[in-house]
Amino acid sequence: MSYVLGIDGGGSKTVCILMDDTTKVLGRGEAGASNYQTIGTQATVQSIQSAIHTAVVEAEKLTNIKIEAICIGLAGVGRPKDIEVVKGIVQELQNSSLLPITWELPASNIIICHDALIALVGGVGYPVGIVVAAGTGSIVFGRNHNGQTKRVGGWGYLLGDEGSAYQIAVAGMQAALKAYDGREISTSLVEAFKQYLELATIEDLIEVIYRRGWGVKEIAALAPIVDNVAACGDEVAQQIIDDAAKELTKATATVIDAIFSHNARFEVVTTGSVWQRKSRIRDQFTASVLTIFPSATVIFPRYEPAYGAALLALQRLADKEI
Repeated sequence: MSYVLGIDGGGSKTVCILMDDTTKVLGRGEAGASNYQTIGTQATVQSIQSAIHTAVVEAEKLTNIKIEAICIGLAGVGRPKDIEVVKGIVQELQNSSLLPITWELPASNIIICHDALIALVGGVGYPVGIVVAAGTGSIVFGRNHNGQTKRVGGWGYLLGDEGSAYQIAVAGMQAALKAYDGREISTSLVEAFKQYLELATIEDLIEVIYRRGWGVKEIAALAPIVDNVAACGDEVAQQIIDDAAKELTKATATVIDAIFSHNARFEVVTTGSVWQRKSRIRDQFTASVLTIFPSATVIFPRYEPAYGAALLALQRLADKEI
């Protein structure tokens, strides 16, 4: 029996999947953040090590586990310098005396990739299709049967992230302030933000956003306010949701046009918090995509990204398609 590890390393948590060569999940572990660019390499090593340890301990009936391949998916990994840093992290893991495993890990069986790829493979169940990730940020990534890939978006909250929770939240607050000024039509967003943030007046948004040191994640967490108001029929909020759906559709169409023929059959997996709201943004997106590409199928994720990472590790080990 052969064993592999799949790692999904993010800015808030790390997930590890221990899988055997029949694709059976033997253990799963979670730990803290593992974005080395923000928390440093040593903290990243500790998080990944903790997640691996939990996954292996969960597989309590197994002894003498030999890890023969590993795939680590991390946000923002792409430059040669990043790859070298993560290789160093893997080396530290192999030298750790705290993990109850042995390593038979040639360099060729160490896969380091960006998180969109493992989200695609986990979401669809194999490495062909499109992933449309719309959470705090947004990115669309695709891969075809020939291994060709295309990415659209993922440029961050200042330069992109159209259709993301952050952009929806910002657009909602801007609309509320414009309505308060009298520059645009009235909207229930004014009262909704006041109630949720316990503001005496919408002018107090200044204090909340600028003076409390709120970052991207805190602002993105306000997106459900816009979604809820849209679901209640507010015209302004609904337009914001419509605009987000159009941006995500445009990005998806761009990826599809780049790597798939018009009549090709493939799946589009939607991941992230934006798709899990009360408004009809996913229905709008699905209808728009299928109008342009009727041979596509829009799905929710079948598995989590760490599972996708483990499948990629297993594919490398077996040197065959999943």
